[in-house]
Amino acid sequence: MDSFDFPTTRREMLRRSVGGFGALALHGILADMAPAVAAAADSDSDPLAPKKPHFTARAKCVIFLYMTGGVSHVESFDFKPKLFTDHGKTITVDNWQGKLGQFKRYLKQPQWKFKPYGQSGIEVSDLFPHVGLCADDLCVLRSLESDHTNHYEATLGMHTGSFTFARPSIGSWVSYGLGSENQNLPSFVAIAPHVPYAGAQTWGSDFLPGCHQATQVFPGNVPIANIERRVASLELQELELDLLAKRNRRHQQQRSTDLALEARIKSFETAFGMQREAPAVFDLSQETEETLSLYGLQRGQNTGFGWQCLVARRLAERGVRFIELIDTGSSGNWDSHGNMNDHIPLAKNVDQPMAGLIRDLKRRGMLDQTLVVWTTEFGRTPYHVEANALGREHHHQAFSSWMAGGGVKGGFVHGATDDYGIAVAENKVHVHDFHATILHLLGINHERLTYRYSGRDYRLTDVSGEVAHDILA
Repeated sequence: MDSFDFPTTRREMLRRSVGGFGALALHGILADMAPAVAAAADSDSDPLAPKKPHFTARAKCVIFLYMTGGVSHVESFDFKPKLFTDHGKTITVDNWQGKLGQFKRYLKQPQWKFKPYGQSGIEVSDLFPHVGLCADDLCVLRSLESDHTNHYEATLGMHTGSFTFARPSIGSWVSYGLGSENQNLPSFVAIAPHVPYAGAQTWGSDFLPGCHQATQVFPGNVPIANIERRVASLELQELELDLLAKRNRRHQQQRSTDLALEARIKSFETAFGMQREAPAVFDLSQETEETLSLYGLQRGQNTGFGWQCLVARRLAERGVRFIELIDTGSSGNWDSHGNMNDHIPLAKNVDQPMAGLIRDLKRRGMLDQTLVVWTTEFGRTPYHVEANALGREHHHQAFSSWMAGGGVKGGFVHGATDDYGIAVAENKVHVHDFHATILHLLGINHERLTYRYSGRDYRLTDVSGEVAHDILA
């Protein structure tokens, strides 16, 4: 066989090309891919082909809502009546911003009231009235614990399970474990107008094959750059890509030890599929006024968290496996050291869109198989060094998250903190447990989802992690 020949036609190859790579090529980041990006892949393999889960899955995909900066748990989803009644009293704590010792601090009451919602009676603060109305669909976890009190490390840990070194993101692990249900769209998408703490490492694939890295989508007129065809016709583009593919394969045969080359080639192949399907994802013109109003959107609007949530629903119904939404970047976020009133506009920005997403998924019959996850990197201190402090500091010992749909119990609260929200009192959920539970809902045994790199088997949950079985429906 001549070195230029293929076992299939170019058109057939394009039709079965994998998702995710194309966006990497479109963003121009292929040159930065790690050398091990395509380990164990050969020219006939498809690393994003759909894979069977380890056991029956409750959810097919995840929409991961990440609030950058550290949302105050005692002013959102962890109601502490004694924190109101004991405001201004002094207590002694043994940890202050990661430092061990004995520290005298003043209790600080929440600035917002709480009230019970729905038949479940879950208490939610006045910061999130729209989400509160979805209480009977929420599974609130009030006992999360992280390992670090700094933004960078805590953000990295929440996304990768590693608090010190860059490792593959949870979305990359899900993509690696389950593959893609849509050959023309990425398996992992991050809709982020700004980069959070830890940067693009939050959605990076690190040592996993490069196809599992997220495609970043930017709200606005150009969600994905260079998506439009530059040649005059589809036929001409196919001819050009066919010639390019032949040259690429000949180049690859001469460099069999270049593990990243296969990923690069597949990236350019998949760009073709994305040119056809991705623009339709961002075209909201066919959405009804009723749907737009659910998310708080105006006709023609292409920015804001409401737009992010609606696009996430459209990606989920097209088979994208993991979609992360990030509200703010490494500034102007929930890191309210100076004044807790900073939480007001931030909550208003996300409250209605998140509730709209849950309602929209539910009415379309998608919520049962779509796991919606809301989280942040840590909480905020229920106390302060100053009696009249307006803000709160970082607090990794205890904080709150919630899930909805995807096989979790609705109208359910898991875990608890002590009377002041300082430490976990029951049913602790470490970040590793959090990740193990998400994977479990997708039908993945977190202990079996491993990748051999640098002489050892790595996994998202490192060497720990327990599934929170109590939350499973």
